Amino acid sequence: MAAEDQQKDAEEEGLSAATLLPKLIPSGAGREWLERRRATIRPWSTFVDQRRFSRPRNLGELCQRLVRNVEYYQSNYVFVFLGLILYCVLTSPMLLVALAVFFGACYILYLRTLQSKFVLFGREVSPAHQYALAGAVSFPFFWLAGAGSAVFWVLGATLVVISSHAALHQIETVDGEELQMEPV
Repeated sequence: MAAEDQQKDAEEEGLSAATLLPKLIPSGAGREWLERRRATIRPWSTFVDQRRFSRPRNLGELCQRLVRNVEYYQSNYVFVFLGLILYCVLTSPMLLVALAVFFGACYILYLRTLQSKFVLFGREVSPAHQYALAGAVSFPFFWLAGAGSAVFWVLGATLVVISSHAALHQIETVDGEELQMEPV
C-alpha cells in the first residue's frame, strides 16, 4: 500500500515509469533494480525543500540524521549519483569519445557474432572475452580521456553532496514512529 502511495505521489509530480525508465534499458536484472529504485523514490519537492534544512544541535543528532536520511532517501541519492555521472560524461568530450569507441567496438563485435562465430587465431572467442577485447582496445582512449580522475571526481562529489544533504536535512517523521526523548 505504501508503494502505491509513493507511485501516486511520483505520478502527481509528473514522474512516471515511462519517463524514468526509457525503452532502451532491456528487461533483466538492471531494469528490475532501476524499477525498485524508482518505486521507492521520495518526492523531490521534500528532498530539496530549503525549509527542512538546519544545522544539527550536537554530534548525536548529526549521526542520527546521517543514518536515517541515507536510509530514507536512498533512491534519491542513487539518482543524484547517476546525474553526476551523466554530468561528468557530457562535460568531457574526450570521455565521450572513449565511450563511443568502447560501445562501437562492442557493437561491431555483436554484429560480427550475429553473422558467424568470432574466431581469433583459430579459436572461438566467448562473448565475455570479446567484451574484454573491446575494453582492451578502448583502454588507451579512456586513459587519455582521464577516466580515472573522472571516476574519483564523481565519487568525491557524490560523497560531498549526499553527506551534506543527509547531515543538514531534518529527519522525516514516519507514521507510527515512536516519539524519542532528547537528552537534556
